[in-house]
Amino acid sequence: MLQKTEPSFRESVDIMFDRAAAVMDLSPGLCQKIRVCNSTYTVRFGVRLHGKIETFTGYRSVHSEHMEPVKGGIRYSLAVNQDEVEALAALMTYKCALVEAPFGGSKGGLCIDPRKYDEHDLEQITRRFAYELIKRDLINPAQNVPAPDMGTGEREMAWIVDQYARMNTTDINARACVTGKPLNSGGIQGRIEATGRGVQYALREFFRHPEDVASAHLFGSLAGKTCVVQGLGNVGSHAARFISEEDGVAIVGIIERDGGLWNDKGLNIAAVLGWMAEYGGIKDCPEGRYVAEGASLLEAECDILIPAAMEAVIHLGNAERIRAPLIIEAANGPITAGADEVLRHKGTIIIPDMYANAGGVTVSYFEWVKNLSHIRFGRMQRRAEEARTRLLVNELERLSADKGLGWTLSPGFKDKYQTGSDELELVRSGLDDTMRTAYQSMREVWHARPEVTDLRMAAYVVAIDRVAQSYRSKGL
Repeated sequence: MLQKTEPSFRESVDIMFDRAAAVMDLSPGLCQKIRVCNSTYTVRFGVRLHGKIETFTGYRSVHSEHMEPVKGGIRYSLAVNQDEVEALAALMTYKCALVEAPFGGSKGGLCIDPRKYDEHDLEQITRRFAYELIKRDLINPAQNVPAPDMGTGEREMAWIVDQYARMNTTDINARACVTGKPLNSGGIQGRIEATGRGVQYALREFFRHPEDVASAHLFGSLAGKTCVVQGLGNVGSHAARFISEEDGVAIVGIIERDGGLWNDKGLNIAAVLGWMAEYGGIKDCPEGRYVAEGASLLEAECDILIPAAMEAVIHLGNAERIRAPLIIEAANGPITAGADEVLRHKGTIIIPDMYANAGGVTVSYFEWVKNLSHIRFGRMQRRAEEARTRLLVNELERLSADKGLGWTLSPGFKDKYQTGSDELELVRSGLDDTMRTAYQSMREVWHARPEVTDLRMAAYVVAIDRVAQSYRSKGL
């Protein structure tokens, strides 16, 4: 029976959890332990700005400590509330388990519109929020490691890591207290692009399996497919650029705050982003036809739909009109539980958020490891790799000369082959491997168990089982 009322974001997460748990062999007690949020800290603090005190409300929720530290971003938005933060923390638990990142799930938020404050004021607010969390070990390299989320980025993470270092002057691992930092503050190459790059790798892996592609009533490779992207923020912009420039996908539509843009032949994403940077929106952009009611493009005909902004953009009110046969959730919770049910009944294939946008936490894991090891990836082995490959190339060319074969390796190949892997290449390699392995674990459950009807349910089954195994090993 289809949902008739729209569940909240938190209710959607619980409904999806319950669907998966119903086909698993879990005791009621263990099931409840995994399902509930362990704790949520609410802080209200004042900051003096321009001679007046303003009071702010923030949250840090810890969903599961089956592994520590717990991991999850901090978002700045007026929509932040306890239910949202707890739902996002739950998703982080399942996401980390699915991609085998050794973290529990957490999430944080500050109820604020960051666009209303200048950089100095925002720094004062961020540092005070961080102070309130740090003194309770809700930011700590070994216990709770935040990252950027909606409304935050490298800048805010740099302020937080500096605040932590000031309060913990003897902690040699201070830089590991947050991830998503600038490179000069202990960040890692490839972190900014990570979530968008993960979306690309997820699509590539899906299209490696003809049986799965056919289930979405599609055929062939990723190249030549049409796509609509909702939200050209950090995630959507990177995903759109990567799949259009590297995989031959035509981005025929994009949806932003001030409307939509459509071009049957495919939009030049770099040009659109340049226009947005200069004019603050997509209106009057010459790259495509402007659509005032941008949300209507969610219902446009295309092969792939990528919701990459807010949660609950696909709901009971528009689910029946969604025509894309394949949806990949780049945002957290963009499809409500009610809409998910409608889409499944229509035969739409959904690549779920807990897998599709796991690139961010995966590369955050790499950054955390880098900070704990105090050495960048590639530093020890890159030149050794170059020396070995150079020996091989030289020997092949010597043999050719000695035997009079008359062939030589092309300079382009030689240069590329003889270059050792740097940090960015290693990060992308690790992310690609993670996304492939995680998809295969979902796919195996999806195809092997008739009661598991879709990829989202499969993702929850895999994740819940891994969390359950961890709790059992602790004696629960």
